[in-house]
Amino acid sequence: MDILSAEQRRRCMGSVRSRDTGPELVVRRYLFAHGFRYRLHARRLPGSPDIVLKKYRAVVFVNGCFWHGHEACRYAALPATHAAFWAEKIRGNRERDRRVDLELSALGWRVLTVWTCGLKRGEKERTLEALAQTIRNDNK
Repeated sequence: MDILSAEQRRRCMGSVRSRDTGPELVVRRYLFAHGFRYRLHARRLPGSPDIVLKKYRAVVFVNGCFWHGHEACRYAALPATHAAFWAEKIRGNRERDRRVDLELSALGWRVLTVWTCGLKRGEKERTLEALAQTIRNDNK
């Protein structure tokens, strides 16, 4: 049973952002502070990647564990209410993510994904360092 009314739930879900989210800003600040320069949400590329590093031929998606169905992640649990709707919604998101990854790879881009669970306390620095290392080293 949902504790919010239908109107409250509608307003709550309507306020969920798809751009400039907290986790996305964390990644962007880290990359900029470490010398990376990038473009945001390049609409000419499939999936409008969150971060585009043209110099490195890499794109970064900052995915929410719930919204993109991060496997074996405690933050990706389906809600008890409207479970069928959410299962279908997340399945569709994952399918779209796979399709976009393939399209970008076919165009010669390296696709990197940062999950929001990797930006939680205790994991954030390790996740961001690994991202920077991957961007720099895989460019050779």
